[in-house]
Formats: sequence, C-alpha cells, structure tokens
Amino acid sequence: MADRQSSSLTHSVPVKQVDRDSSLSRGLPDKEHGKETPGEDDFPEGGARAWSVAAGTAGVLFCSFGYLNSFGVFQEYYQSHQLSDHTASQIAWIGSLQGFFIFLSSLVGGPLFDRYGAKVIRPAVVAQVFAVMMNSLCKKYYQFMLAQGLLSGISTGLVMCPAVSATPQYFNKKRGAAMGLSITGSSLGGIVFPIALGKMLANPILGFGWSVRIIGFIMLAILAPSCIAIKARLPPRKSKFLLPSAFKEAQYVTLVAGAFLMAIGMFTPFVFLPTYGVAQGMDPTLASYLLAIANAASFPGRVVPGILMDVLGRYNMFFAAGVSTGILILCWMRITSNAAIIVFAVLIGFCSGTIVSGMTVCFASVPKSPRNIGTYMGMGMALVSFAVLIGAPVSGQLITRYHGFDRAFIFTGVMCLAGSFVVLVAKWASGVGLLSRG
Repeated sequence: MADRQSSSLTHSVPVKQVDRDSSLSRGLPDKEHGKETPGEDDFPEGGARAWSVAAGTAGVLFCSFGYLNSFGVFQEYYQSHQLSDHTASQIAWIGSLQGFFIFLSSLVGGPLFDRYGAKVIRPAVVAQVFAVMMNSLCKKYYQFMLAQGLLSGISTGLVMCPAVSATPQYFNKKRGAAMGLSITGSSLGGIVFPIALGKMLANPILGFGWSVRIIGFIMLAILAPSCIAIKARLPPRKSKFLLPSAFKEAQYVTLVAGAFLMAIGMFTPFVFLPTYGVAQGMDPTLASYLLAIANAASFPGRVVPGILMDVLGRYNMFFAAGVSTGILILCWMRITSNAAIIVFAVLIGFCSGTIVSGMTVCFASVPKSPRNIGTYMGMGMALVSFAVLIGAPVSGQLITRYHGFDRAFIFTGVMCLAGSFVVLVAKWASGVGLLSRG
C-alpha cells in the first residue's frame, strides 16, 4: 500500500508538467493561465491575420532589402560626387557594412522576437528612419560609414529579422508560397528606390540631401502600418537567449555554410551592375535603371519558386537558384552590349531572388519547435553577414587591381556554385534522399 502511495506521489508532479507541455503543443486550454494556448503545430495556413502578418513582412522587406539593393545607385553617385577621391572598393565597403550589420544584428533581433514578440520592432523602426535622415546630411567618407553603414545596418536588421520570423509561425505546408510573397516586398523596394533615387539625384533642385530625405519619409509611411500588422502567433519562449545546441545539428551547420558561400557572390551584381554598364558605354541614366530591372525580375523569382518549394522541395529550389546564379555570373564577363546587359539584369534578378527566399524558408524549416524559428534564423543570418561584408569589397578590389571585371566575376560565380553543392549536403543531413523532394 505504501509502495503504491509513493509511486503516485513521485508521478504526480511530472504528470502535471507533461499535461501543461502537451497543451502547448496541441492547443488545449491552459488551466494555469485561464486561456486557450495556441498549439505549436496548429498552423493556420491562411486567414486574415496570417496574411496581414505576411503583408507586414513585405512592407518591412520593401524598406530593408529593397533599400539595400539600391546601393548600386549610391555607389555610382558617390564615385562621381562626394567620394570621387575614393576607390570603388572603398565605396563598396559602405554598402557591404550596411548589409553586414543587417544580417549580424539578426543575432539579437531573432531571439528578441522569440522572447518578447513583435513589439521589439517598433523602436527599431524609429532608428531606421533616423539613420536615413542622418545619411542625407553626410559629406565625408566616415560619415557615410557611420550613418549608412553602421546605424542603418543595425536598425534595419533589428526590424527585418523579427518580421521574417513571424510569417513562418502561421504557415507550414504553404510556407514557401507565403515567404515568397512576403519577400517580394524587397523586389518592389528594389524597383522603387533605384528609380526614385536615380531621378531625384539627377534633379539639381532636390540634390542629394532632399533626395535621401524623401526616401526616409516613404519608409516611415510604409513601416508604421507594417510594424502594427506583424504579430507573433505563439507565446514567447523563456529558455536561453541563444540556442548554441543548433550547431550540433549537421543539417543546420551545412545549411549555414551553403548560404554563406552563396551570399559572397549573389550581392555583387546588385553593387556593380550600374558601374559595369557605364564602363561598357551605357548611358548613366539607363545604367541607373539596371537595378530596378533586376529587382523587377526578382519579383517573380521569389513568388514562383516560393510556390514551387512547396511542390518540388525547399532544398531542391535553393540548390537550383545557386547553380543558375553562379552560371549567369560566370557568363557576365562576355556580356557587353546594352541589350545583352539588360537581359542579364533580368535573368540574374530572377535567379538570385530565389536564393533569398530559399535561404529564409530553409532556415525556418530546421528547428523542431516554431517558437525557435527567430533564433535559428537570427544565428544563421549573423554568420552569413560576414559573407555579405567581404563579397562586394573583395570584388571591388579585384576590379581595381586588375583593371577589369573578369576576375571578380569568376570569384563570385564560383562561390555561388560551391554554396549550391554544400546545400545538397544539408539536404542529405536532413534525412531525405538527394533525389527526393525535400
């Protein structure tokens, strides 16, 4: 009798805890808190709230990656105006530093979202708009580095990673399509910002200062409703801020390595397309439209492959994107006419757009619990940030040293191809066959 009482006592506490944990996973009523707790695996797969979160994410990416993808316009303008006494490689460091901190600050932004929800986006939005306004006042190299590189990069990353982490909490079977639609925001931003900047910077009445300030006001009008629309579906987790145990998972480590190599190469066209066009005799005004053309092509490059990810497999599409981007960059050195350069801009925009959506979808698919998506994505993007940092400056240095673009294109093309084959290793590590859908 005593043994039976002892047995019941030893099991009473664990049973209560198991019941509470299982209620979190199944979406059963949580008696301790007196409310329905959303289940981790109960993905809505649609609905007004889910799609409003996806739309809010698109607005954030419009102002983050869309703005970053317009740096080629700044590169060309700085080379002929404020920073004409600096080399292409030195100027490229501004954009690389901005991209670096966008990804690196995800190391903080992702875990903050997992622990505190979407409210962490709001102060970062204020800082992001403030950074753009400060950029409009810059005249010297170090000022551009601080405002556009450092402050804009950090604040943008603290907005972007929580936004990108929110959408996967609402979708699983349709995650590729939902993320593809969200990431099209960056494509639209990459169309609007280069065209707007090119037109305004060519207007002597506006000048550099007001051109950049108008961009800041556009961002404010889009980011304000976007940060209100983005909400976390699941309650915050209370475990460690970072999850270093993720790096014991072969799938995650190889996925990060593949994304790292691809990121070294994929941003180079968006930095040097206008410069390359001008070097081949293209009119500077037409060259400033190349980024808009590339970003317009990346719109279907993010939607269509995003939908296909749910049908053909996420890793399969990520691999195909890297291979096609690498091959195109290797062909770039033989493209010299205006028409051919425009066609290249369309193709590289489509293929590289799939890399961005593929990377985020694959990162979101690794953690076993959706409450850890922000942290997994943040840690992965933080490591990828070092690739973003070195990619364009290394290419710029190769262009300056060898007085041509060929060696830079070979370097970046090979990096994309190498990253693609590492992604295949990540697919194998995930437990699915290399030839299967996955």
